[in-house]
Amino acid sequence: MNDLFSEKDGGAGTYSAKDIEVLEGLEPVRRRPGMYIGGTDEAALHHLAAEILDNAMDEAVAGFATVIDVTLAADGALGVRDNGRGIPIDPHPKFKHKSALEVILTTLHSGGKFRVGAYATSGGLHGVGSSVVNALSSRFSVEVAREKRLWRQDYVRGKPVAPLQDLGAIANRRGTSITFLPDPEIFGTLRFSASRLFKLCRSKAFLFQGVRLRWACPDSLATDEVPASAELHFPGGLADSLAEDTEGAARVTAQPFQGQAELPRDAKGAPQGRLEWAVTWLEKGSGFLHSFCNTIPTPQGGTHEAGLRNALTRGLRAWGEKTANKRAAAITAEDVLAPLAGLVSVFLREPQFQGQTKEKLTNTDAARLVEAALRDPFDHYLGDHPREADNLLTYVIERAEERIRRRDARDTPRKSATRKLRLPGKLADCTREDAAATELFLVEGDSAGGTAKQARNRETQAVLPLRGKILNVASASTEKLRQNQELRDLIEALGCGIGERFDITRLRYGRVIIMTDADVDGAHIASLLMTFFYRELPELVRRGHVFLARPPLYRLTQGGTSLYAMDDRDRARKEKHLKGKAKIEVSRFKGLGEMPMAQLRETTMHPASRTLLRVIASPETRAETANLVESLMGKRPELRFAFITEHAREVTELDV
Repeated sequence: MNDLFSEKDGGAGTYSAKDIEVLEGLEPVRRRPGMYIGGTDEAALHHLAAEILDNAMDEAVAGFATVIDVTLAADGALGVRDNGRGIPIDPHPKFKHKSALEVILTTLHSGGKFRVGAYATSGGLHGVGSSVVNALSSRFSVEVAREKRLWRQDYVRGKPVAPLQDLGAIANRRGTSITFLPDPEIFGTLRFSASRLFKLCRSKAFLFQGVRLRWACPDSLATDEVPASAELHFPGGLADSLAEDTEGAARVTAQPFQGQAELPRDAKGAPQGRLEWAVTWLEKGSGFLHSFCNTIPTPQGGTHEAGLRNALTRGLRAWGEKTANKRAAAITAEDVLAPLAGLVSVFLREPQFQGQTKEKLTNTDAARLVEAALRDPFDHYLGDHPREADNLLTYVIERAEERIRRRDARDTPRKSATRKLRLPGKLADCTREDAAATELFLVEGDSAGGTAKQARNRETQAVLPLRGKILNVASASTEKLRQNQELRDLIEALGCGIGERFDITRLRYGRVIIMTDADVDGAHIASLLMTFFYRELPELVRRGHVFLARPPLYRLTQGGTSLYAMDDRDRARKEKHLKGKAKIEVSRFKGLGEMPMAQLRETTMHPASRTLLRVIASPETRAETANLVESLMGKRPELRFAFITEHAREVTELDV
């Protein structure tokens, strides 16, 4: 026991006060940016832009700003200017030697959104957005026009260059203007994407009808989809966005369900927010549901989506009862939402998000409020369009019955010329009958799925695209697992069933290969899939049927020679190998969908040239593995926190 704490092991005997490091000001942000913006990849980089734009949008939503200018400069700097009230510049009562502006930009958890009354609704409630952007920028400049005077302060990597400057009197200008350049020490060679920023601006303009966003970028960055300048203003709000997103698609109902409503007031009669929505149902293909809270995108959904789901499902069931359609009792939220194309935007006084990146809304009362606000309008919509309501109900019932048929099917043997079988619609199956010689590739998204389908060997390789991040089965209920369409499709494609129905002899493929992007999001999706196989199909793991593909992150080209690198470390090694006078061209693959078909086949899918990692779970470490999965993927966040705390010092390099 004493050996555990011996001097030679670096144990308790060498652990003293000098080992305790205290990070002050914005130092923690630069040291661990992933804790604040989710990483240092392209998504995290653009999260900086979203934070600054969200602050300007908060001024617009609060009724103080009507115009926001977003300018992408040739050197990669981004400017955001609004005509709102302007950040306060007077001395802060707690830090009298600093202006309120400097406190906001250099102190975490500071800002006007903590105090009740400063903003009725806002997207930035953590008080870290502007200060984090400042900390992660090589330069950051802010100008504030208040009370007919202009003030300016410049920063370098979060630290002020000089005190706040009074630039003198001005006329006909008000608001805040921020210009910043992301720090290459943090983000490397990554630069803002004009296309991604322009789409962000469009989505913000759709979300609030009272704002005009004026976009500008250099002509060199302009494309057919991204103009050099544009004014974005959409009086129809989400309805305009839905019409654009579904243009040309066949719909179940000609008239979309759209509108706005106030959320129910609280017990004291105070307003709790408002809601806007636009929804339709598509005849073919997969639908989508984009949700927002206080103009912040919530790609992982949350309680506001749950409220929409409940309102639509219960409303259709009620319409079935009203029209004496007994089959309506069988429909579930899955049947209603799968073909749905829609957007929902909620404005709340005090939104609660999961994490600083705000990908999921967690307010427990939001589901109830949204459902209550939607039920009457949806009932009126169905009553005002009875013919379309009947068509919609019939369509949803047909989907429910198809789902029930799939559930009751005990197996899914391989289709042949003499027998046509139901398989997941997005599955591109292989033709060989011998399961042991075949492979199923699980890929993230339709784009990567399309490339993989072109790159595969049609005789022995099948491809199943999965939409986004699948359900985390370690923290979800059995009912959620049963209703999740992505996992149902996967189970159906495998053919061996799960639980009591599992039969290894009916497995339709010899290898199940998880093929995700070589980035943080790809690793997350792979982790979710491995958790699914470990929890629900452990025998596949034990028998060695589950693999991880290893797509490269870089392509290195020098003259006629091309090499692929898995990560930054591998890239550095191979750049040394390519010595010579000729320049080395380095291409970073943004994702499998961006990789040319021939390269995907050569690097990741062809058995002769690819690298696969077998996923194993040793019986000798069964308890340890179970505890690890529960800690990292289970329902108890305190276990994840404890794991991170215990192993934080072991992290010396983050691959992004």
